[in-house]
Amino acid sequence: MPADPSPGPAGEPAAPAAGTHRRSSADPARRASATSAVEVRRSARRSRTVSAYREGDRTIVLIPARMSEAEEQRWVNVMLDKLAAQEKKRIIGDTELAERAERLSAQYFQGRARPVSVRWVTNQNTRWGSCTPAEGSIRLSHRLQGMPEYVVDYVLVHELAHLLVPGHGPRFWRLLDAYPRTERARGYLEGVVAADRLPHLPAARGE
Repeated sequence: MPADPSPGPAGEPAAPAAGTHRRSSADPARRASATSAVEVRRSARRSRTVSAYREGDRTIVLIPARMSEAEEQRWVNVMLDKLAAQEKKRIIGDTELAERAERLSAQYFQGRARPVSVRWVTNQNTRWGSCTPAEGSIRLSHRLQGMPEYVVDYVLVHELAHLLVPGHGPRFWRLLDAYPRTERARGYLEGVVAADRLPHLPAARGE
């Protein structure tokens, strides 16, 4: 499934950024939790609150413009830990993923889509999922881990449908119509892809 999107924020909704700079995450555990870079956005409109969210392979941390460097670093660490804890609760293993695929097949395809194996992989960076009908295998990109359940379910349903119809013709999309959150999930994933393509702003402070 080609890349057509990140869990909700830790803290309050994002505020407009007055300044932006990027900071590499030095902690391997935090990087493994879904991010390779941290982007700090300072806002004069933000007085005390701090929030963070994932945007593709980055973590966006929103802080008040007047915060010191030391406070910034402390809050970046706090928010990274908070996001990692939230995502750890959401992530399911290969066994649970296979069981989920079986339930979805029964619910939407009368059990006709029967994969031989379903598992997460880390080598799919341009696709959310893939299916090899001849082998009965389904692979989901690790980038989906931590995303809303309905998005993961959509990708699973998409790949399950490929066990019944290999291509993306009208018959395939009619099968996808059975999943009620198809359009919402596609919109979510498209949003993630669009965010990944946005240019990074140069470092700045205040307004």
